[in-house]
Amino acid sequence: MALEPVRRIVIAGGGTAGWMTAAALSKLLGPACRIELVESEDIGTIGVGEATIPHINEFNQALGIDEDAFVRATQGTFKLGIEFVNWGAVGERFIHGFGRVGQPGDALPFHHFWLRMAALGKASKLEAYSMNTAAPRAGKFMRARPEMAGSPMQDLVHAFHFDAGLYARFLRSHAENMGVVRTEGKIEQVLQREPDGFIEALVMQNGARIEGDFFIDCSGMRGILIEQTLKSGYEDWSHWLPCDRAIAVPCESAGPLLPLTRSTAHAAGWQWRIPLQHRTGNGHVYSSGFMEQDQATGILMDNLDGAALAEPRHLRFQTGRRKRFWNRNCIAVGLSSGFLEPLESTSIHLIQTAISRIASFFPHGGFDPVDIAEYNRQTNVEYEFIRDFLILHYKVTRRDDSEFWRYCSNMAIPDSLQRKIDLFSSSGRIYREQDELFTEMSWLQVMIGQGVMPRAYHPFAQLRPEAEVHAYLNNVEQVIARCVHAMPTQADFIAAHCKAGTNPER
Repeated sequence: MALEPVRRIVIAGGGTAGWMTAAALSKLLGPACRIELVESEDIGTIGVGEATIPHINEFNQALGIDEDAFVRATQGTFKLGIEFVNWGAVGERFIHGFGRVGQPGDALPFHHFWLRMAALGKASKLEAYSMNTAAPRAGKFMRARPEMAGSPMQDLVHAFHFDAGLYARFLRSHAENMGVVRTEGKIEQVLQREPDGFIEALVMQNGARIEGDFFIDCSGMRGILIEQTLKSGYEDWSHWLPCDRAIAVPCESAGPLLPLTRSTAHAAGWQWRIPLQHRTGNGHVYSSGFMEQDQATGILMDNLDGAALAEPRHLRFQTGRRKRFWNRNCIAVGLSSGFLEPLESTSIHLIQTAISRIASFFPHGGFDPVDIAEYNRQTNVEYEFIRDFLILHYKVTRRDDSEFWRYCSNMAIPDSLQRKIDLFSSSGRIYREQDELFTEMSWLQVMIGQGVMPRAYHPFAQLRPEAEVHAYLNNVEQVIARCVHAMPTQADFIAAHCKAGTNPER
């Protein structure tokens, strides 16, 4: 059966989502499709997604992007994990690192041996046993050394902090070199065809008509195509994730250039700190049901490292997802598909996985409903897995110093999350489901970091003599400490490999 191919792709909106999509599809499709991206310089982007997780390395590598050039162009720095301050209790802090925790032993996860020694008071903090948590605590960074077999130096896993606007500009240049056509202007009207309601064309303010076969909505929270036109619906998750406001402001850099994002919990939300080469990005995510805007703004401005470089920007959002990410001949990518607060830096990753899924389910002109249904099912599952991990941070707090934290600790949570908490609390067991984003190591670090200590550990951890297990943990800790000592600081590493120009844009 001959199937009509998709020949014209129209991307509505630029920013990180639009230009990541344009760059990736132009690389995959080459001249087989005309790709046109429509954006307006007059419409700003959210621009708070300046922290990433390691999967972005795969995206950049697939595009053939040189990492040092990318870091220089985006005023970037490196990221080994996220430090959480005041989440379990006020005054406590821990790092959720990307890499491996401990070293394998007897085919049993390392943390069961750690739990045994911790119960006896003979173990250091969990972060002492991972390169990705010990190194940022010392301000050290280097890329993994895969040739060093058996060394913790091969376990380092990194992501990035960068200026999202500069990243979009970097990808725009890449995409335009691959043949993507950019059209400047605002969308005035979206035309649908009879009788199936498929999108037929965008009508611009100047009257120009942009026709397409396949439309990708990267218009942000407005959802011009997916919601305003196609009425795809939205599932609200704010009863589990009650923060609905954010205030963002850059400030001057201060202090050592640490290779980590910092999340500091406040009375009704949390504050991010993202160090770039030329500035520090800051923001306060909070719940308007528990805190007024002026108070939230004051908390943010009082907790900056240096002088503010702009006026605070106020953002509103509703945590949740579209009921249909792919509707007719339109797919939502980025914030048009839903919003999960940037607590674990997943926003850009969700753009990346949407692009990958589009490639897997790339349609023919008939847009088979079976493909559309499976795309939506897989995306729903992905959002739910990430949702549960974010809820975990709020739920397993021991804070009771504000109405907000009392609400979070007492709220009902999804059964899927409750099962994981109960299983870990019982005997330290963690099981990753399907292709969920966060690994067993991620769940371990957050639960231990916020004070969830299992009542028991795997019985096999008891089979080895106590002295032997103690020596095993000590050896792991000492080797990691020596490796960290030998590493350069992040500032020195960047100066040697990927320092941005001397006149950066702010």
